[in-house]
Amino acid sequence: MNIVDIIAHKRDGQTLSTEEIRYFITEFTAGRAEDYQAAAWAMAVFMQGMSRQETVDLTLAMADSGDKIDLSDVLPFAVDKHSSGGVGDKTSLVVLPVVSACGVPVAKMSGRGLGHTGGTLDKLESIEGYQVELPMERFKELARKNGIVLAGQTAELAPADKALYAIRDVTATVSSLPLIASSIMSKKIAAGADGIVLDVKTGSGAFMRKVDEARKLAKVMVDIGVDAGRKMVALVSDMNQPLGVAAGLALEVKEAIATLHGEGPKDFHDHCIEVAAYMLLLAPDSGVDDIDAARQKAQQSIDDGSAFAKFRLMVQGQGGNVEQVESPDLLPGASHQRKIGAPRSGYLSKVDALQVGMAVVELGGGRLRKSDPIDHGVGVETLLNVGDKVSAGDTLFVLYANDEEKLETALNRLRNGGFEINDDPVEPYPLFYDVIMGE
Repeated sequence: MNIVDIIAHKRDGQTLSTEEIRYFITEFTAGRAEDYQAAAWAMAVFMQGMSRQETVDLTLAMADSGDKIDLSDVLPFAVDKHSSGGVGDKTSLVVLPVVSACGVPVAKMSGRGLGHTGGTLDKLESIEGYQVELPMERFKELARKNGIVLAGQTAELAPADKALYAIRDVTATVSSLPLIASSIMSKKIAAGADGIVLDVKTGSGAFMRKVDEARKLAKVMVDIGVDAGRKMVALVSDMNQPLGVAAGLALEVKEAIATLHGEGPKDFHDHCIEVAAYMLLLAPDSGVDDIDAARQKAQQSIDDGSAFAKFRLMVQGQGGNVEQVESPDLLPGASHQRKIGAPRSGYLSKVDALQVGMAVVELGGGRLRKSDPIDHGVGVETLLNVGDKVSAGDTLFVLYANDEEKLETALNRLRNGGFEINDDPVEPYPLFYDVIMGE
């Protein structure tokens, strides 16, 4: 068995064996296969595709390429969620406290933002003192003691995926369905999840622009998880417009806190309840056996204040300033505020999530490179949604900035491409397009 033969087999459309895939990943991770060989292999996969079994074998090989986290000593069943990323997607900040308050402990590792999608860790660092880097012993201790922990990845999970993604990024092979699916799922499996809810975004602010593409990706990932022995469900959700009102780090934390108090935007609230409900449905000891009961239980945790109490406990456990949680106005803010009004009356036919996300980056609230500094106080509020009737002068966006030059750049972006108004009524976007259950 050698690397060249494996590349040739896939180039010619053959099905790779489990042994061939494991050999390739092992050799590449160890540095015994060259980058140009990995590039050739990735292009062969891009052109020829992979079978379901090949994709599962690739996922498990990458999951086994580094550390694997075992949470079984602290969690009887580890349920996790993964979002493919979007604008205003602060879902984890609400969903995890809700699920924990319903009696299902959660221990989640999240990442930082890059490009137009904000990172959960960056949002949490809006809270003074919040520790996102925790030793594994402390991570597990908080999961056991508090039933909730949300931190960054400290272990070397799926290093093969990181190395392979760097190759894909510069060889135009990122958009291969089996490579995307195995990349996401290898990290989730290595992180110790027994049940996984996938929130696969589709639309202008998502990687998968079309619903059918997002549905295919969701199906492949669900199949991988099922074949790897995990309980799975995927939700295909809309990302043509921002989720909720706030996009920006501290702004999103404030909106998450408001939602935990039952005062958040309806679309964001409903989205969180749905994701939380499916997490409860996957967990064997949640006390619910159908989705309606799960939704009711999730809602009850908000109504009775127990979900907010879990959020507060999480922040306290990880060293965060609890006063900022209790009084969100103490979170980082901005020195400049500007509004964009509707230039005419009509119906809002477009609110471009990508343009809103890029405006946040231009304000300093996101990164184009990992080394870019970040401003936790800036961002954009989107006050109306597609389908809403507007009158001339109605406020569409509120921008928060700490730099006048950056503010003007972001204003111009949103004025010129952030929205469209039609004379005729427009159908609003649904929150979800599909639910794919693991079989």
